[in-house]
Amino acid sequence: MFTGIVETVGTIRKARTRRGLLDLEIEARGLARQVKRGDSIAVAGVCLTATGTQRHRFSTEAMSETLGRTTLGSLERGGKVNLELPVRLADRLGGHLVQGHIDGIAHVIRVEEDDGALRVWMSASGEVLRYLVPRGSVTLDGVSLTVVEVGRTSFQVALIPHTLAVTTLERVVIGDRFNVEVDVLAKYVERLMEGERWPLTR
Repeated sequence: MFTGIVETVGTIRKARTRRGLLDLEIEARGLARQVKRGDSIAVAGVCLTATGTQRHRFSTEAMSETLGRTTLGSLERGGKVNLELPVRLADRLGGHLVQGHIDGIAHVIRVEEDDGALRVWMSASGEVLRYLVPRGSVTLDGVSLTVVEVGRTSFQVALIPHTLAVTTLERVVIGDRFNVEVDVLAKYVERLMEGERWPLTR
């Protein structure tokens, strides 16, 4: 479980796909020292498992199912990714509850500057938009953000200067694609409202 508060931005040192499996090696000075083999880590908002560690780098893999649902398949050497380690039970929850399970991909369709901040409009599928509400939470590439408004085919978020400075959202342009995770609480509420009983036994 994560919070959507990015700890550092890592640099892709290797991105190689073999037999449908993407091998990644990511440089993340400071953070890499805290990672052990088998640990979970959010990479661009996607929960992955560390398969190897070095002093300043760690390795991980993404299978074809993950590549088909996220933007990880487009990562290249030299690219930047937001990184976050799992939250500890004693930590402050600075963002919101984030699982690292991507619900869809959003595309930037409009960007406006606003006193040092950015207002960004993104198009998304109905399967994503149905769970978004104004002043609710959404995660873009692992960054916890507040939804400003929701339309029929798009939604808007505001990026404050601090977020721009410490994440990969610094340079957002029309056409950019982002991994989206909606608030898991919204999905649970929808399921409960359907009135279906979940089987306790098989």
